[in-house]
Amino acid sequence: MSPPFAPLPRPLNARGQPRLTGVEIELGGLDEAACAAICARRLGGTPCQIDEAIWRVDGTRIGTIKVYLDTALRHAGKSALRDAALALGREVVPVEIVTEPLDRKGLVALDGLRDALRREGALGSGGGLFFGFGVHLNVEIASADADGVVRPLLAYALIEDWLRAANPIDHTRRLLPFAAPYPTRLVQRLVVLGPGGDLRHVIDAYAQEAPSRNFGLDMLPVFAHLDAPRIAPVLGAATSARPAFHFRLPDCRIDEPGWRLDHEWRRWRTVERVAADAGTLAELAREWTDLHAGLTRSRTRWARRCGAILRARGLDDAGGVAGPRRGDAAR
Repeated sequence: MSPPFAPLPRPLNARGQPRLTGVEIELGGLDEAACAAICARRLGGTPCQIDEAIWRVDGTRIGTIKVYLDTALRHAGKSALRDAALALGREVVPVEIVTEPLDRKGLVALDGLRDALRREGALGSGGGLFFGFGVHLNVEIASADADGVVRPLLAYALIEDWLRAANPIDHTRRLLPFAAPYPTRLVQRLVVLGPGGDLRHVIDAYAQEAPSRNFGLDMLPVFAHLDAPRIAPVLGAATSARPAFHFRLPDCRIDEPGWRLDHEWRRWRTVERVAADAGTLAELAREWTDLHAGLTRSRTRWARRCGAILRARGLDDAGGVAGPRRGDAAR
């Protein structure tokens, strides 16, 4: 078993510095003020209310933490109507805790905050019928080239069905469109372009086949950072360019005592381990192509075959790491 938040295969960025990861945690059961207070008690710092639905905690051990209701309404001009809508929205809209980019020490400290929030009543994806809450990891790219961007994207596209089958996301999140699987057509084009594919052609394929942020791996922010004019036609106003993968597949299971942020980190680390292993990446691409050559294209069948390949190569440690969800058997 690897240590918590074990290093990625390429732990340094192009400047030779440790790669950092920003974290976004969506949760229910607590309001913004309570979350900010818990952050300060656990990590130090001073809570500060910015607006009705926005708090900030300055001076914590992991930098500034933002806490807000995750809705576009928070950006609207202040009014009695807006505040009433925000109050109603708290029944189903998550509070989001957003960190600065963190090193491994910061990620470990943040995992301690997770436990404090759980003890105070925080709820995750399984805490309510309409709670489709997630955890997003914004993992800094290792380099702005095919090795740093195209290979991890291809690896994720090839093992995504296995990631979803081995450790299924919450039923509600499977129904909601916020973390959809990649279209088969996109995976096919990425396989054809290959791990050394021209970044321009990869961006074009993504823009044509997956022009949305609502995928388990959202590449629009990093593509906006690398080539904004090329991806501009499919960017929304809320897309911020940054040199980081936006991994939004994981659930938030903050109310489950056995769950750890490291479980989700291990899923992403598996993506990068596959990307770094040329033989595994080539075998997956070859087997995916063979399986999808006919008219029958079963994600379940591919997930099983993919899992067998990863197990044979010792790369399947992200499968089932968090265990079954409460209530899964009854659904």
